[in-house]
Formats: sequence, structure tokens, C-alpha cells
Amino acid sequence: MGGAERNARKRKQDAAAAAKAMASARKSDRTKMWVGVGVVVIIAAAIFGGIYFTAQTDNTVTAGAIPKVQVNPTYPVTRDNAIVVAGKDTAKATVDLYADFLCPGCGGFEKQFGTQIQDKLNSGELKVRYHMLPMLVKLSRPEGYSLDSANAALAVAKAAPEKFPDFFASLYGKQPKENGAGYTKEQLIQLARDLGVPGEDFANDIRNGANNQALQDSFANVDNDPGFKDAGGFTGTPAVVADGKKVDLQNTPTWFEDLFKK
Repeated sequence: MGGAERNARKRKQDAAAAAKAMASARKSDRTKMWVGVGVVVIIAAAIFGGIYFTAQTDNTVTAGAIPKVQVNPTYPVTRDNAIVVAGKDTAKATVDLYADFLCPGCGGFEKQFGTQIQDKLNSGELKVRYHMLPMLVKLSRPEGYSLDSANAALAVAKAAPEKFPDFFASLYGKQPKENGAGYTKEQLIQLARDLGVPGEDFANDIRNGANNQALQDSFANVDNDPGFKDAGGFTGTPAVVADGKKVDLQNTPTWFEDLFKK
């Protein structure tokens, strides 16, 4: 075989090998592409599934009647515009409690301190001024649960003040989640009825948002409340002011016990 023939054969072999390599590469690229597409589809499905599951979970939390929580208060309760005052004037300690019924931190606060607060209210040692703040209005679907629930609490405090502690505790007993479905006005009305709030005036107040303006004004002026001026202003809920000073809830685990040591 001459040199020319050998060179031609070598070129032919090299060309065949190159063509095979290119075909293999194209096949590999197609495989990667489809694998990539499959991964994207799986991820998208997982994300959608997670969102769907979360939405279903949120809706499940707020489906049906709101479970009653009855604390059986033995102390006086009065309403002062957008504030509800609970406890005796002779109490050893007085605190201002700022809360939002949608706030997860407020739900945790209620679970941790709710029973202790009720015990001290019943014993006459504590007086609490409840400030319901519509802070998380946009974080429910549909928007507005934060304001609707605060309005409902004030409506109950007006119609049957002695039922306010039960209503307050019930809204944290099975609390809606942020960015999920809050309780409807009709569910809030039914809870009040289940707790024994009489008449229809409170229901009309809940449906009509009778206290919305007072609540919004209270929230707009919260920085002027005692305790926040010297603490850099209001920073969020839950918040407690005792003896005119904002309590550092995060770094003072004994704050509640300390109220009664003075």
C-alpha cells in the first residue's frame, strides 16, 4: 500500500471517528437537555406542590367554627376607646400589652404567658391595658384579617366586656397563619355568639368595621405611647410596657416575675 493510500485511509478513519464523536456529543447534549428539563419540571412541581400544600394547610386552620377558649375571668373589664382595660385599679402592677391577632410572635407570647397573666388578673395583682394593633393587614389572603379581628375584639368589649378575655384567648388558640386565610367576619361573629355575647349590635359593628378608624388612629400614634419614646419608638408586636418603660422581652426572661417583686 502506497503512502498516498495510507494517508487517504488515515484521513477517512479520522473523519469517521470525528463524526462518531460529534454524534455522541449531540446525543449527550440532548440527554442533558431532557434531563435538565425533567429536573426543572420536577422542581417546579415540588414548588407548586409546596405552595398548594401550604395554602391548603392555611385554609384548613381557618375552616369551620373558631374553637372556644374560656379563661373564666373574675376581674373587671372595661373599654376605653381603642384600649381594653382588664383588672382591678388596686393591682400591684400595670402593663400595656400591644398585640396583633395575626402576629406569630403574639401567638407565642400568649402560649407562654397567657395563663400566668390570667392568674395574676384573677388574683387582683395585675392590671392589663390591651392594645390591639392592625399591623399585619396585608399579610392575610384576602387582606384585612388583622384589622377585622381587632375590630371584632373591640366590638365584643363594648357589648359584653366580661367576654373579651375569652374572645382574645380564642383568637390565639387556633391562630391563622401569615399569608394564609384569616377568619371571616361571620366566623368572628359566630365565635362571639358561642361565647355568649348577646344582641346584634356587636355583629353589626363587626360587619361594618365600626372600630376601624379608632384602631388605625391608635396604630398611627403608637410611637407616642408611654414607654416607646425613650426606647427608640415602637418596633413591633408583641410589646409590653411596664412602669412607663418598654420591656426587653427577648433578653429579660424573668420580666413577668419581676413585676411583683417591687
